Amino acid sequence: MPTPSGFHARRAALRMLDAVLRRGETLDQALGGATQDVRKPEDRALARAIANETLRWLVDLDALIDSATAKPLPPDAKPRMVLRLMLAQWLRLDTPPHAVVATGLPLLAGGPRRLAHGVFATLTKREAGLPDQPSLPAEVAARWQERAPEIARGLAEPPPLDLTLRDPARTAHWASRLGGESLLPGHLRLPRGSAVEKLEGFAEGEWWVQDLAASLPARLLGNGEGRNALDLCAAPGGKTLQLAAAGWKVTALDMSKRRLDLLKANLKRTGLAASTVRADALKWEPRHSFDAILIDAPCTATGTARRHPDVLHRIHPRQIAEMAELQTALLERAKDWLKPGGTLVYAVCSLEHEEGEERAVEMDVPLAPILDAELPETLAPTSEGWLRTDPGMLPDHGGLDGFFVARWRAPSDFR
Repeated sequence: MPTPSGFHARRAALRMLDAVLRRGETLDQALGGATQDVRKPEDRALARAIANETLRWLVDLDALIDSATAKPLPPDAKPRMVLRLMLAQWLRLDTPPHAVVATGLPLLAGGPRRLAHGVFATLTKREAGLPDQPSLPAEVAARWQERAPEIARGLAEPPPLDLTLRDPARTAHWASRLGGESLLPGHLRLPRGSAVEKLEGFAEGEWWVQDLAASLPARLLGNGEGRNALDLCAAPGGKTLQLAAAGWKVTALDMSKRRLDLLKANLKRTGLAASTVRADALKWEPRHSFDAILIDAPCTATGTARRHPDVLHRIHPRQIAEMAELQTALLERAKDWLKPGGTLVYAVCSLEHEEGEERAVEMDVPLAPILDAELPETLAPTSEGWLRTDPGMLPDHGGLDGFFVARWRAPSDFR
């Protein structure tokens, strides 16, 4: 029997799902191996979309499957894995049921196809549906507590495309040219699905892709006027580009050669300048102190669940504790590299208090509270003077990633 069209994309999606749920890999890590026999870019994109939507709605997909089986299937049983993919295609990607069956059941070659077909047929006849927002895994909902319902609302759809402009003075120009919405100077939001490399201004380096929330930490350092700034854990470089465009003399440090190469490519495309250093921030010693330090620290990245729903299923207390320990070590080292009067900004794209608020209260440098005027009109600092964003915020504008940001300023007699 010939292989049905689209089968390879579905098999790649199944491999990605298995890599995330069974081995704890990220979707990015799983993508290369899972799609090695998928030749067309559009089929690779489809495989990623199927895996993304399956993971986004996994709890609710499982509830549908369980409602149509006399005996619950084991969580890692292959029929359940395949049914998850089939339902995600039908309910989230609007794939016709006959096409779902034709490309899904061959994934169970030599296995219980009749069971999977029967469950899927039962649910389609029942005209089953998904709730308005995805249900969170119980462990995740318990961690996020009262914030969980609002965050879940923000996870229902993949995010739009955010751009940071090299020249904020040209915001109106690029909003007109690209047909986007701007939520603050230097920012532009376009509908998801835009082909980045084909957009006007990309080749000329007029902008780079960066979520609105991710662009806020660098903005809190203001204009550089030729002063020295350190971007710690800098790659792939969105914040380095922001600092360079704002007039800072930037040292960008990261330990990953691959990610630093991306940073260098972005610098070349935009025509911006920064000194790059490949080193471990916990061992590196700078030659001089800095007027500003930005730490976009390694973290669990649970705040990026809109675009990386795998974090909902592979991040657990052990990973959170490990990241919190690393973040404390980075803050302790970096604060000693500040000049008197220098400013330190700490940010994580995490929704976990252990990586945000609990790290901020440990700092013994005076806080420089974040002000309302420094943020988009729809956002506000916390009562402590920090910034906390959640995916459920800005619901009328497409949401934003979850971030925690805090800022400190060294006194004039520092050290």
